[in-house]
Amino acid sequence: MRTHYCGDLRATDIDQTVTLFGWVDRRRDHGGVIFIDLRDRTGLAQIVSDPERTPDSYPMAEDVRNEYVVKIVGRVYQRPPASLNPKLPTGEVEIYADTIEVLNTVRKQLPFQVSLADNETVREDLRLKYRYLDLRRERMNHNIRLRHAVVKAIRRFLEDQQGFIEVETPVLTRSTPEGARDYILPSRVNPGQWFALPQSPQLFKQLLMVSGFDRYYQIARCFRDEDLRADRQPEFTQLDMEMSFMSQEEIIQLNEDLVCHIFKEIKGIDLPRPFPRLTYAEAMDRYGSDRPDTRYGLELVDVSDVVQDSKFKVFSGAVKSGGIVKILPIPNGNDHISNVRIKPGGDLFNEATDAGAKGLAYIRVRDDMVIDTIGAIKDNLTNEQKQEILNRTGAQPGHLLLFAAADTTTVNKTLDRLRQVVAKELELVDTDAINLLWVTEFPMFEWNADEKRYEALHHPFTAPYPDDQADLPTARAQAYDIVFNGFEIGGGSLRIYQSELQTKAFETIGLSDEEAQEKFGFLLEAFEYGTPPHGGIAYGLDRLVMLLAGEESIRDAIAFPKTQQARCLLTQAPSTVDNAQLQELHVASTHKPKKQED
Repeated sequence: MRTHYCGDLRATDIDQTVTLFGWVDRRRDHGGVIFIDLRDRTGLAQIVSDPERTPDSYPMAEDVRNEYVVKIVGRVYQRPPASLNPKLPTGEVEIYADTIEVLNTVRKQLPFQVSLADNETVREDLRLKYRYLDLRRERMNHNIRLRHAVVKAIRRFLEDQQGFIEVETPVLTRSTPEGARDYILPSRVNPGQWFALPQSPQLFKQLLMVSGFDRYYQIARCFRDEDLRADRQPEFTQLDMEMSFMSQEEIIQLNEDLVCHIFKEIKGIDLPRPFPRLTYAEAMDRYGSDRPDTRYGLELVDVSDVVQDSKFKVFSGAVKSGGIVKILPIPNGNDHISNVRIKPGGDLFNEATDAGAKGLAYIRVRDDMVIDTIGAIKDNLTNEQKQEILNRTGAQPGHLLLFAAADTTTVNKTLDRLRQVVAKELELVDTDAINLLWVTEFPMFEWNADEKRYEALHHPFTAPYPDDQADLPTARAQAYDIVFNGFEIGGGSLRIYQSELQTKAFETIGLSDEEAQEKFGFLLEAFEYGTPPHGGIAYGLDRLVMLLAGEESIRDAIAFPKTQQARCLLTQAPSTVDNAQLQELHVASTHKPKKQED
């Protein structure tokens, strides 16, 4: 039987006989003495086989190769001073192998090297196809163990310190409008009817509050059939929480306690409290984003009132059309950003147009505060307007001022995008900083110009501020997002808990009484039986682990992720199924494969 894991051996184990299992990470022959680095999920242990001291193990030590699965029985010794390895937790000791038993060999050429000593960069598609090998590597092993540690810390805090209980909610449920596209499944025993996989446990966790389970949590699997990005997956995991009889302030305080507990347990870091807060309006005004990265400055400056009467029609026209004009001030930007990059065809111009802008205007501040820009701007701004722009932006010689003029959404999206690009290029981001903040007071609804209707910014179960209930389309939501270094890691709100107000919210997003009853009648009825005030929050667990691990892709925080095309390269899913299965489900595929060109 195994007595120790490889990575757990220390100097206190010297003179013990141990039994280890694992994979051969590396084999080295040093003039007759063979060294084997044995690896398991905890780390490495150095195994020694000497033809004189351990003659029984030596023949097998000669034959083993990388990734062979072996059992080793041997005695722990202190390493000689010359071979101590302070970089390894086990670097003080080595095991002289009395016996080496090969449990399995490698019968095919490895698609990539797995050894911890190998620094080879492997293509992601290859890593995903052979994920079981990728998970043996140090980086992914660390990430998955980190994920486990985060979940363990969450459970211990919520259960042992805060009295939460975990309740599992259904995976097969009904399709409801929650903002993203559902994954739907046909029902064999109910022909013509469909289940949906949950986008979140939202409705069930609210019903649990009606049921009297006033502190619920769940490590929940969720599904959304939407376009993917580096930090999105079609199936993902979230920490889901719901609480009764708690104010927004109490929920925020509890969640600050939770986040501080996670960072203390995982990173050994004591986070400063309280976390800063910004209203949605402040975040959008200063950063152009509701998830601002506050590790650096580059705050935006609104100059709409300064230029609304200017003769430069790009500026004045935008304001008169109901839009805004904002500036991204870049200290020392003149030294790093050329006109070529700002004009059509340049990379910054392309970033702006990808965000919806028609172009970029600029002002360079030269020595003695002289303004350098295109003639159309210089000639059509008064001296007073130019001076006010310089004053408001705090410009100094060397500053580059980038302008965006359009509708509010486009301006914010454009300058937020440029702000991030410039900060990274100019190395303004403190990669060691940990900036957490709350964003509050979101609008309840936003106008969908394409569909000519309001839609919920978060979801239609979010409660408005009491003072705003008279005009729901313009109401502020009692909602709160937590942002970590420019990534939203969690979001929640107080919920509507009266059927009359919930019906009014459904009406605002265009649901008729009949549609509301058909889709949410069970919830509205539940509200008739004594529903407590309640609220909650959900964290993207995959994204949180990604950030704690210092990764750039959410796929590196998940054991078996999908690609950006929502495919599993390991199992080749999704795949076709037999027609007999489709017939049992009373469905047929309308997909017609494209004809292959000769």
